[in-house]
Amino acid sequence: MKRAGFNHFGLPVMLLLPQLIIIGVFFYWPAAYALRSSFFLEDPFGFGSTFVGVDNYTDLFGSAQYLKVAGFTLGFTFLVTFLSLSIALLLAVKADKVIRGTRVYRTLLMWVYAVAPPVAGFLGVMVFYQGNGPMTEFLAMLGYEFRLGVNYYDTAAAMVVVATWNHIPVNFIFLLSGLQSIPQSVKEAALIDNRSGMRRFWDITFPLLAPTAFFLLIINITYALFDTFGMIDALVKGEPGNNPMTMVYKVYVDGFRGNDLGGSSAQSVILMVLVLVLTVFQFRVMDRRIHYT
Repeated sequence: MKRAGFNHFGLPVMLLLPQLIIIGVFFYWPAAYALRSSFFLEDPFGFGSTFVGVDNYTDLFGSAQYLKVAGFTLGFTFLVTFLSLSIALLLAVKADKVIRGTRVYRTLLMWVYAVAPPVAGFLGVMVFYQGNGPMTEFLAMLGYEFRLGVNYYDTAAAMVVVATWNHIPVNFIFLLSGLQSIPQSVKEAALIDNRSGMRRFWDITFPLLAPTAFFLLIINITYALFDTFGMIDALVKGEPGNNPMTMVYKVYVDGFRGNDLGGSSAQSVILMVLVLVLTVFQFRVMDRRIHYT
């Protein structure tokens, strides 16, 4: 087989240079600056900085508020990942069995994918609005007063619901593609071996979806950790107060509102380490347990 090659070393370097510049300017330089700033107590107006070592990190891990935010982030990530994957899997299984009106059914389920997280947050505010929000009125009929932005747990529930709703279409698209990629001969053989639809799904179908499901697991965790920033900002109406917030949103609150540049930089470094651990876990640990067919 003839392999592609370059006669001069400069040509591939020139082809890679624009992408390397973009990565360097928008990722490596900010990451290095955040790492440096995390060891300093900086004046918010840029008049000076004082080296404090790891004090910013020790203050974070000794802060009950930050530990509470970290705990909420963990629970929020778990609920959003579990609910969005479970609901999307159920919809994908049902859509795979639809014969008539298939395109219409799938299109309606995928439309939500076009809604950006900040827009989804504003829609959530409208749905859970205390005055005349449809979900608030429905809960009031059941005898429960839902108070978005006032009650901690009500706001947390709204965040989980909106984030899950916004990410279901992504999971649906991939899971439906995975279901349709299973050979028909395998489905027919499974039908002969086991007449129980539930057993066929868990014994045959779901293991064949393992690569897709694992990929979506990482995508959903990343989404819940980082991509929900705009949605959360819309739901708490720019006034977090005692409302729940995730770790990435606290970086914004402490850095741009509290003017604690060193502390927010330390939080950014912790998030970078978290992403690094998640990436290593994905490619070095879990990939060895997933068999691609």
